[in-house]
Amino acid sequence: MSRTGVEDKPPWHQVPQEVRLGVGEALGSGVVRAARVWGGYSPTPTFRLRLADGRRAFFKAVNGSSNEFAARAHVREERVYRELGAWMGPWSPRFLGALHRGEWHALLLEDVGPKSVPPWTPALTRRVAHTYAEFHAATLGRDLPAWLARPADSLPRVSWTAVVAASDDLREVAALAGARRAEAHEWLAAALPLLSRLADAAAAHPGPYALLHGDTRSDNLRYVGGRLVLFDWPFAEVGRPELDLAALAQSVTVEGGPPPEQVVAWYAARLPIDNGALDGAIAWLAAFFAGLAWCDDIPGLPRLRPFQRRQLATVLAWAARRLALPAPSWVSELS
Repeated sequence: MSRTGVEDKPPWHQVPQEVRLGVGEALGSGVVRAARVWGGYSPTPTFRLRLADGRRAFFKAVNGSSNEFAARAHVREERVYRELGAWMGPWSPRFLGALHRGEWHALLLEDVGPKSVPPWTPALTRRVAHTYAEFHAATLGRDLPAWLARPADSLPRVSWTAVVAASDDLREVAALAGARRAEAHEWLAAALPLLSRLADAAAAHPGPYALLHGDTRSDNLRYVGGRLVLFDWPFAEVGRPELDLAALAQSVTVEGGPPPEQVVAWYAARLPIDNGALDGAIAWLAAFFAGLAWCDDIPGLPRLRPFQRRQLATVLAWAARRLALPAPSWVSELS
């Protein structure tokens, strides 16, 4: 992707020598080339490595300049790779090891190649949706590790009630629509009872549950030779597959791909969905993005809030179509 506007990432020569040498020791061969991986929505140092023996690997790390959230996520992701391999199976890169040197904590993974999407062509989106359904089907109803969060633990952390309280009764959210803020506030207030009820009920929707990736979007996946590979796993949890599906479907649309309804239809051709669970997932996602889209930019992450505003617009329009709400034409102002 273009480097214009992306987060600042250090070149390989700025990675401390003890870390660079440690990578070679851990992988059994020195690094002869390290190409920065651009994209995503964080300044995490990420590289595609070529080793002296011809092998390739992927490097991602946090260090003393990383924020607390990123550092915690990195620790949890290492645990996911170490303990969930039997469940993640072919849908994750192979874990090659971890490295701790001073303030640096690096994960070494299989290199699964350059980005696959966007563009989200219909043919490629269909294949990704089919394989994503197969990923969920592989663990559906299985006895997954108890340390993974369940819906009753994770979903109540987001609610429309909390968004209302934090955003001056949704006025901060409506203000994203600029000159159409009054129209936006009226729509949000009218839709709130239904969206809130559905989002709150999502935590209690019965199983069967599956292993969820928790953050599936274009920068966290590759599709290579018929294989869907998901990475960036710190948000892995257990829950209804529809929550993962809704997150993927809206992100495809945000990035110029087919509408979410089509993504869902392709997925459902391989794994049936529960419409009630999907409604709850969409309402929950809308609350999630409504709680973030109006907030101040995070230093070092210049593209995150605009992306979240586009996600909010897509999810609210999708919710309106599914739930027979008036079309929120004002979301065209969110960017």
